[in-house]
Amino acid sequence: MPNVYVEPEPKGRPEGSPITHYVLEYDEGVSVDETDYLTQSLAVAAAKKLGYHPLVARVRSTDKCNPNHWRAAWRQTVAT
Repeated sequence: MPNVYVEPEPKGRPEGSPITHYVLEYDEGVSVDETDYLTQSLAVAAAKKLGYHPLVARVRSTDKCNPNHWRAAWRQTVAT
């Protein structure tokens, strides 16, 4: 199963501004399913349902080329 990234949005938001939603993206930044998820948990559940290994951000400003910015989403999630 390939990896997908659970990206917090909007990208490039100022420090202290809220995350409005999450999206699923491949390495090259292309959307997996063109869907906005209200929570990280819902995005992780959708990725798993589609057969992917979801990776979630460990830092505020993410870089897909830096493995230290990501961790595997191991926790149980709510089914959508």
